[in-house]
Amino acid sequence: MVAKQKILIVDDDNNIAELISLYLTKECFDTKIVNDGEEALLAYKSYNPNLILLDLMLPGIDGYQVCREIRAKDNIPIIMLSAKGEVFDKVLGLELGADDYIMKPFDSKEMVARVKAVLRRYQPAKQEKPAAATIKMVSYTDLEVNLSNYSVEYMGETIDMPPKELELLYFLASSPNQVFTREQLLDNIWGYEYIGDTRTVDVHVKRLREKIKDHEGWGITTVWGIGYKFEVRE
Repeated sequence: MVAKQKILIVDDDNNIAELISLYLTKECFDTKIVNDGEEALLAYKSYNPNLILLDLMLPGIDGYQVCREIRAKDNIPIIMLSAKGEVFDKVLGLELGADDYIMKPFDSKEMVARVKAVLRRYQPAKQEKPAAATIKMVSYTDLEVNLSNYSVEYMGETIDMPPKELELLYFLASSPNQVFTREQLLDNIWGYEYIGDTRTVDVHVKRLREKIKDHEGWGITTVWGIGYKFEVRE
């Protein structure tokens, strides 16, 4: 029997949390509800969820800090929930490592679809290594990006990287010196299921550059007014 995937719901409004739990339970997820940041950090360790739905406005430790502390240890999927619709809040959440951002009030079907979409993106990391003939990998001096087992080797070391960052790096590195607009990258990496704006791409490129520094032979280059490319230098 396949074990149910576990969703940790963190929201100080218990009515909203119970409603989310009801929708997810109907979709055969196992859920646990906590109402503040301290409880969330404890439940993250004890409950061992597959994904966290995290409200931003929490008593005590807010959602931003909870996300920051979890991201320092783990790449577990995190979807932020908030009544705040400002671009700054969305970008800050993504910069802290959130995988998606859902505005309140939200449609229940959309919320469930986003949960499933994010979980699917993390699923390949758990699959067995495929046969050599089907391995998707690009290699450059001091860099190897393997999409088949979701691993990145940089300067001889394995780099921890969430799926969307790795997919973006692989997509760019697979087409060296080709320029992609932000819209093209958003469509190819996040797909039609993601409702976001092009700043999402900028945030992920920024995080990639913090982990993968420009090399003398290659680097992620900004093409001003257009987008980005993986530049391979002579």
